[in-house]
Amino acid sequence: MTVARSGTTKNAGASDKDGQAPPVPLHKTHIDSNEHAYVRDAMQRGRVGAYGDYTARTEQLIARRLAAPRVLLTHSCTAALEIAALLTLQPGDEVILPSFTFAGTATAFARAGAQLVFVDIDPATLNIDVRAVAAAVTGRTRAIVAVHYAGVACDLAALKSIAAGASAVLIEDAAHSFGASFDGRPLGTFAPLAAVSFHETKNVTSGEGGALVINDPALTMRAQIVRDRGTNRDQFFRNEIDSYTWVELGSAFAPSDLIAAALLAQIERVDEITAVRRRFWDRYHAAFSPAERAGLARRPVVPAGAQHNGHIYYLLLPDAARRRTFLESLNRQGIGAAFHYVPLHSSPAGLRYGRASGSLDTTEDIAARLVRLPLHLEMSEHDQSRVIDAAIRALGAAS
Repeated sequence: MTVARSGTTKNAGASDKDGQAPPVPLHKTHIDSNEHAYVRDAMQRGRVGAYGDYTARTEQLIARRLAAPRVLLTHSCTAALEIAALLTLQPGDEVILPSFTFAGTATAFARAGAQLVFVDIDPATLNIDVRAVAAAVTGRTRAIVAVHYAGVACDLAALKSIAAGASAVLIEDAAHSFGASFDGRPLGTFAPLAAVSFHETKNVTSGEGGALVINDPALTMRAQIVRDRGTNRDQFFRNEIDSYTWVELGSAFAPSDLIAAALLAQIERVDEITAVRRRFWDRYHAAFSPAERAGLARRPVVPAGAQHNGHIYYLLLPDAARRRTFLESLNRQGIGAAFHYVPLHSSPAGLRYGRASGSLDTTEDIAARLVRLPLHLEMSEHDQSRVIDAAIRALGAAS
């Protein structure tokens, strides 16, 4: 299916066989012809494991786009974060991170033996609250994790200052952020290490997949060793050593070259993908302005300087009860609206591997009221109009 420049698709206005409009899922992956061609070519080359030609080409293309010294593809964003943890932490070190994030952010650092310190989020952006971060710093703080929620930049200047004062490393969890920037500089390039996701729910996808962005060249060699099961195999294949051996802890973090082949085709179209998603985002934002003025919902806040990538469009309803009514209404109509994260600080694993620092009232409040709306390239403008109309009716009914 070809995506039109207007953001419409060929199935606009379609109905299924019983006359009902087809469902509008929350996520749906858009695949074009080059994905098939590149994967077929990789298979014909007979090199389908890790470290093949497509892996090298994709890493180089991402590095050029980000102007990053080195990018290593991984089989997931969680794997990229695990490499970052192994590069920067020792057991018992403390890592400050938001409670309002995906479990993969936390588990990557817990697996390295770190003590997780959960802090609250900013009520405007839903990103980590820099004041809470500053208050959470102790003598054991060794890392601070900046999660750019919905592809909107954290307060990076403040976080870098706090990290420097604590002699801690800042790590960007840029899972949502490929194609987003701050003051024209791509997210994922503000810290020594950053992790990107190419999961099927992301703007650019290979089904599963991720990347570690290395902005500090001094970390490159160790990162390659950790990615390759803790061996110096990469140096061997560059003829820098006569044989390779086990050097330190690592794992099989690299993806298949088939994954890299599919991803390359998507990376080549990232500008078009981002432009279409931003148009959908902008249309939602304009449509829900009256609802916000009426106090029925709050729209996303994008700070000055932040250029988001249209990854998520969400609404904050007045309370949990009205969110429940809203979701039930849209889901009955085949519209895949959904909530998002359950706070990590109160989860079974969060209680086992971490602790809360200060009040997390904002996290708990936001988690109970947030609704995500469908946003993907397989939507048509007609589909989006259905979502908008149903949402506006539901907001009125829930008030």
